[in-house]
Amino acid sequence: MNKMEQTKNAIVQTDNKTKLFKKEEVFKHFFLLCSILSILFLFLICVFIFKESIEFLFNIGIGNFVLNGLWAPLNVPPSFGIKSMIVGSLLITFMACLGAVPLSIMAASYMAFDCPPAIYKFIKPALNLMAGIPSIIYGFFALAVIVPVNRSIFGGDGMNMLSASILLMIMVLPTIISMAEASLNAVPKSYYEGSLSLGATHDETLTRVMIPAARSGIFAGIILGVGRAIGETMAVILVAGNQTRLSFNLLEGIRTLTTNIVMEMGYAYGPHRQALIATAAILFIFILCINFGFFIMKKMSESK
Repeated sequence: MNKMEQTKNAIVQTDNKTKLFKKEEVFKHFFLLCSILSILFLFLICVFIFKESIEFLFNIGIGNFVLNGLWAPLNVPPSFGIKSMIVGSLLITFMACLGAVPLSIMAASYMAFDCPPAIYKFIKPALNLMAGIPSIIYGFFALAVIVPVNRSIFGGDGMNMLSASILLMIMVLPTIISMAEASLNAVPKSYYEGSLSLGATHDETLTRVMIPAARSGIFAGIILGVGRAIGETMAVILVAGNQTRLSFNLLEGIRTLTTNIVMEMGYAYGPHRQALIATAAILFIFILCINFGFFIMKKMSESK
């Protein structure tokens, strides 16, 4: 009787293992298919963007398109220059990240090492909620709060690069903080304890041991934040001023690359439409270059 029961149990276990193996195989192939589709979609996007823009860029000249500061597609003859929009996009992204990166690292360090549990259980859901808020809501918040404060302090209409930079800084904070905190929590606690045992203070341990050990994840969060900042459209439309001029004055309005595409694609045709698609191609190349630059910086920091 015992042998029969043992045999039945062995058969049942074998069947369960077989079913589990089949499920694992199904999910493995499903995830492989998802990965292939992701690569395929990215490839199709690249084909569409560059196919539509290469002919236009060769006709007008890449230098004339990128280095010309006059955007006047309805003039006779039309002028397609995106230099002012490139400068505006890079400037507000740089200003936003200049404020967001140190604030994010300090906030992540506080949440990972110093935040009391009673406060953490409110801060963490709030950050997750901030990351999920639609960008248009951030835009209306900026119109109601940031723009009036800017106007009262500096004058003008308040819709300028400074307002856009502050808005983008607020928008990228949750992304960088979440990634930085997860990276700090992933560092072995023995690093922290060993540093303290050698005589280092709490602050010295954070700045010289824990944060450098988590730099890989922090760099990843910064890359995601920069990507969101330079690709943001709807919120920036409301507060940046949308003026196609070359300016380095933070109190003047500008138009970004993404804003230009959204505002004019609805009525564009012919060379005008091709110019907007070429703008998307230039933006795509810039994002690739920025990501590659951060990748090189990450590798250099890891090799030290």
